[in-house]
Amino acid sequence: MADKIKRIAVLCSGGDAPGMNAAIRAVVRTGNFHDLHVYGIYNGYQGMINGEIIRLEKGDVANIIHKGGTTLKTARSKEFMNKAGRKQAHQTLIANDIDAVVAIGGNGTFTGAQIFQSEFDFPMMGVPGTIDNDIFGTDYTIGFDTAVNTAIDAVDKIRDTADSHNRLFFVEVMGRHSGYIAMYTGLGSGASGILIPESETDVDELLGQLEKMALKKKLFGLIIVAEGNENGNAHRIAKIVEKKFTQYETKVAVIGHLQRGGSPTAQDRVLATRMGHGAVEGLLNGHHNVMCGIQNNEVVYVPLKDAIKKLKPIDSNILSLPSILS
Repeated sequence: MADKIKRIAVLCSGGDAPGMNAAIRAVVRTGNFHDLHVYGIYNGYQGMINGEIIRLEKGDVANIIHKGGTTLKTARSKEFMNKAGRKQAHQTLIANDIDAVVAIGGNGTFTGAQIFQSEFDFPMMGVPGTIDNDIFGTDYTIGFDTAVNTAIDAVDKIRDTADSHNRLFFVEVMGRHSGYIAMYTGLGSGASGILIPESETDVDELLGQLEKMALKKKLFGLIIVAEGNENGNAHRIAKIVEKKFTQYETKVAVIGHLQRGGSPTAQDRVLATRMGHGAVEGLLNGHHNVMCGIQNNEVVYVPLKDAIKKLKPIDSNILSLPSILS
C-alpha cells in the first residue's frame, strides 16, 4: 500500500476547532519525511469539488501550530452531499494525481468521507477535530480541551460578579447533542448545577437544590447549561427559576463561539500533532476508511462507520459528581 501512495491531500470540514493547524502541520511534515507530495485542499469538500488544491511544503506550515482556526479554511458543502458533487470531487483528485485524503473534522466530515470511500474506493483517513468531543473511538477530540479552558476562564470571571452581587448565573456553553463541554466546564469551575443532553436532569431536582441553597442564605451560584439540554436553553431555565424563587436575581450568559477560537492549549497541540502524524503513518501502512484516534494514550485506527454511528457516552462516574460536589 505504501508503494501506491505518493501524493496525499489534507482538508478541514465542518466547524473549526483549535488545534486543526497543528494537525495540518503534522500531516504535511510527516508526509515530507516519507518523501510524499502533500497538498492542502481549501474550504473542505467544496474545495475538493472546485479544485482549490495547492502543494504544501515544510515551510508552508511553519509558525501555525499555535494558531486557532484553520489556515486551509473550512466549510460545509451541500454540493458534496449529492453524488454528482462527489463525482466531480473524485475527478478533481484524479486530475491532481492525489492518492489519499486526510479529512479533519467531526461526524459530518466522517460521514462524507465514508460515503466517498464506498463510492470510489478512494483511501480516506479521518482525524477527529471537533470541540464537542463526541466522536466514538477516541478519548479526546482536537479542540475540546481548548474550548473547555476558554469556557472555564469565562465562568471564573462571571463568578466574581455573581458573588459580588448575590446573583444566580445560568451560563450556556456549546453542545447541541453532547454535554462534554458543559460537564467538564461545570466540574472545573465548581458550578452548583450542570444540565446536559445525556442526563435526564429533572428541573424539579434543580429547583430543590436551589431551595436548599436559599435556606442556607447562599443566593449566588453558577449553573452550566449545554445548549442542547432537553429542558431548554439557559434563558428558559432561568425563567423557570425566576418564577419559583423571587429571592434569586438570575442572569444569563451565553459564551457562544468564543469556545471555537483562540490559541490551542498544549494538550490540543500535542493531541493534534500525534493524530496528524498517525494519519499519514496509517495510510502508508494500509489503513483507510478509518479514523486515527487516541485511546489510553495509544494511537488507534477506528472504522469510520463506528466513529459515526456509535455513541460516546459520558462516564457514569463523572455524571454522578455534580450532585455530590455541589
